[in-house]
Parts: sequence; structure tokens; C-alpha cells
Amino acid sequence: MGNSVLDTPVRVFANHRVWMEDAAVQQLHTTARLPGIRAAVGLPDLHPGRGYPVGAAFFSVGRLYPALVGGDIGCGISLLATGLHAHKTSASRLEKALTPIDDPLPESAIADATHQALGDIAARTGLFSAGQLASGLGTIGGGNHFAEVQVVDQVHEPGVLDAKRVYLMVHSGSRGLGGAILRAHVERFNHDGLTADTAEAQQYLAQHDAALRFAVLNRAHIAERLARALRTELQAVLDITHNHVLPHVWQGQAGYLHRKGATPADHGLVVIPGSRGDYSHVLRPVPERHEALDSLAHGAGRKWARSDCVGRLKPRFSFTDLLQTRFGSAVICADKALVYEEAPQAYKNVDAVVATLIEAGLVQPVARLKPLLTYKKGAPTCC
Repeated sequence: MGNSVLDTPVRVFANHRVWMEDAAVQQLHTTARLPGIRAAVGLPDLHPGRGYPVGAAFFSVGRLYPALVGGDIGCGISLLATGLHAHKTSASRLEKALTPIDDPLPESAIADATHQALGDIAARTGLFSAGQLASGLGTIGGGNHFAEVQVVDQVHEPGVLDAKRVYLMVHSGSRGLGGAILRAHVERFNHDGLTADTAEAQQYLAQHDAALRFAVLNRAHIAERLARALRTELQAVLDITHNHVLPHVWQGQAGYLHRKGATPADHGLVVIPGSRGDYSHVLRPVPERHEALDSLAHGAGRKWARSDCVGRLKPRFSFTDLLQTRFGSAVICADKALVYEEAPQAYKNVDAVVATLIEAGLVQPVARLKPLLTYKKGAPTCC
């Protein structure tokens, strides 16, 4: 579907199987009215956010909006192949092997190059010391962040993933750093955007880029901690971010592309995870298709607000019930409220979300992954 808001093209991608709240679509249209916005896209995982929709992309000219990126700058997903064999790996064996990774990394586990990177990030953002950043490095955090051990369930494009191997997916971001950057911006400018090429815009973009760098480092250290516990090697498959603002050219115009919970379609292979207890899909974007602002869904997308989940699910499921999925996979999480808030029932059907993208000609299926174990500890954010 599509129409125009004050000459700004607005398009929503969703098939008849995708749950789509009117409030989310309204937020998309309202955001499209911001000065400088030239195009807005709602992906099939679109759902209401705090003032701005999640699962959306916006292209602007002459102005950029930190509030559209949000507080978890650099939040994204990495997918890595392990040295574990699928036929020798079970949920129970993984659960016994894993140890909590919510405490700060020991000093011996942080290389000199990482210390140097943290020092540079601290200097560029000016909000935390390198030591404070190190205290959150390699930790997942709460909310919808997780790490998941997976096996290949279906292969659509042979030769990309090895069906005999076990894979590790890590979904996390910049922890408290991105939130601090957004708070500092809002204190100075409220939710107003920044005129491009001003000193204020360049300062934000420098902080933003440093947070992106920290988020990538964080996912890498999460993966390394889990790999040590599982006694395996890792091989990177992909790492993508879905909360960012980047220079972009759209229909011959140079501007900025804001992705708020949207996967880039112009950086190679992508993975779209389901909620725990659901499939994840590895996809190949179709390079010549640009109508979705070179963006794709970043997950299944919420169907229920977090505040509704306990009331809806507790009469039907105990805490223990929710620690095992329909696949027989295990869930590790010490936070009872988080277990209910992030239950599979609270999310849309990821297969329908992915089907929308395939039907629109935006992606081609590569493989489908099935969870063996999901790690969600729900520790307080660092910094």
C-alpha cells in the first residue's frame, strides 16, 4: 500500500498474514511529516515505538534526526559458524556448558587493541571513560537482545551455510552508550533534528559512528565468550546493524537514511530472526530493488506491548513452561518478567514477515535456522 503525506511518499510492506497495528501506521505517517523527510517505508515488522515506529526507514535531505535512530545506536545482529557438529549437539548439552556472561569481562580477556579502541570511542563520545565502556563489553543486556545457538533447518541456496554445522547468532547493541548519546542530544535540542553539515550535526555523527563501532565490538566479545564456554572456534558469516543514520542517495538526491529497527539491504547477506522459539531466516537481498529504501525487516516485530505480556500469558504459562520452546530448545534467562515480555506469543509470525519480503521481490531465501538454545539474562545495562 502507499500514499503521500505532504508530498512525502509513504509505503507499507505487509501481506494479509502480517499483524499490523493502526497506531504503528499512524506513527509512520506522522514521522513522514517532519521537515526534510522525503520518503518513508514501513517494513512488515512495523510496530509502535516511543513516539516513532520501529521497523521503518526514513530518507531525509538537509536534515537528520537522532531521535529516529533511538537510544540503542548500532543495535544489530551477527551470525557466526561454529566448529560444533549439528548431529552431536543438543539443547541439554549446550545448557550444561554455558556459563553466565553478564558480569564484566576479566581484564585478561580484553586485548590491547580493544583497550585502544575503547579509549578512542570514549574520546569521541565524551560521555564515559574507557574503563566504564569496558564494564559493559561482551554483555548482552535486556530487552529483546539475546544470543542463540542454532542449526540449519532448511537450505534454499546450497553452498552458503553448512547444514552440518551449528551457528551462533548474537543480537545486541551499544548498551548504555547509545542511550547516553541520545539523552545528551535531547537535552540540547529536544526531538528537533539537526541541519546537515552544521557543527552540531557533525558532533552527533561522530558520536553515532563511535557507538556503531562499540556495538560491533560488543557483539564480537559476546560471541567469543560463548565460544570459549562451548569450546569451539568461530567463523564470521555476517554482522549488520539496524539502528543507525547513514549518508545515502535516493532517486538522485544525497541525504541521510535513518533505519529504526530496519536491516540494510545494501550490505550483502542478512538474517531476520524470529522470537525465541521460532525460526530465523538467512536471506539474500535483490540488489536492483530499491523501493523499500534499501531496507528490510529486522525481526518478527512486536504484536503485544511489553506491559501486556504478563497479564496475557501468566494465566496460561508458568515461568518454567516458557523456558522450553515448541522445538524443544532451551531458554536461559534469570529475569522472570523478561521471559514473559519476550515470549514468542508477543511477536508476529516471522514466516509471514519474510514471505512479504519474498513476495515483494526484495529478497531471495538462502536458509532457515532453528534454535537449540537461547541465552537472555536480562542484566541491568552498563555505564
